[in-house]
Amino acid sequence: MHQPRPSRQPPPHLIHINGATLLMDCGPDFRQQMLTYGRLERLDAVLLSHEHYDHVGGLDDLRPFCRLGEIPIYADAYTAGHLRERMPYCFVQHTYPGVPRIYLQEAEAGMPFSINGVEVLPLTVMHGRLPILGYRIGRRLGYITDMLTMPPASYEALQGIDLLVINALRQEPHPTHQSLSEALAAVERIGARETYFVHASHHIGLHAEVEQQLPPHVHYAYDGLEIDF
Repeated sequence: MHQPRPSRQPPPHLIHINGATLLMDCGPDFRQQMLTYGRLERLDAVLLSHEHYDHVGGLDDLRPFCRLGEIPIYADAYTAGHLRERMPYCFVQHTYPGVPRIYLQEAEAGMPFSINGVEVLPLTVMHGRLPILGYRIGRRLGYITDMLTMPPASYEALQGIDLLVINALRQEPHPTHQSLSEALAAVERIGARETYFVHASHHIGLHAEVEQQLPPHVHYAYDGLEIDF
């Protein structure tokens, strides 16, 4: 029998940590991913990296989760402004019945905040020339996506983490995302105990073949993957 081939759809990534449930980005495949791999549970927050559609296109599908309570959406000011323009029906004072019960909380790089007692530190990440947000969650987890480069302060904030989730788009250089070799250099600089690559395109190659090129503590993520840390 042939083993199933790992699939890699756009975000989100769901994190359970110290009693808090966090959704990292919310892409257009969110609904189907939750039907396939998830369950209806309370979401304590959504942490957005930036406003590109592959990271926010599923926000309207948060509606069923809002039955369990309002959901704060953390984003930088630039992203929050774009969401107010794209989804004005969600962020007006008087909404009509059935609208997702979500509200925006503006986050700023270097300014930590708490979600159910879990400290979240936003970090500056450069998506080409566009500043976006990465996050350190608690003391052990770092989440970075769509990165091309990152300032020294962000690298410093990630020192000592156990688990790193970071993007590695393809083998060849790209103007706005890390290539595989660039991602491996960032992994070495950060020094996490385990790393999982996300945001890969089909140009990266077959999952099993790329895995053979990676150090033992570095892996490519895939849909449905669960990690205990």
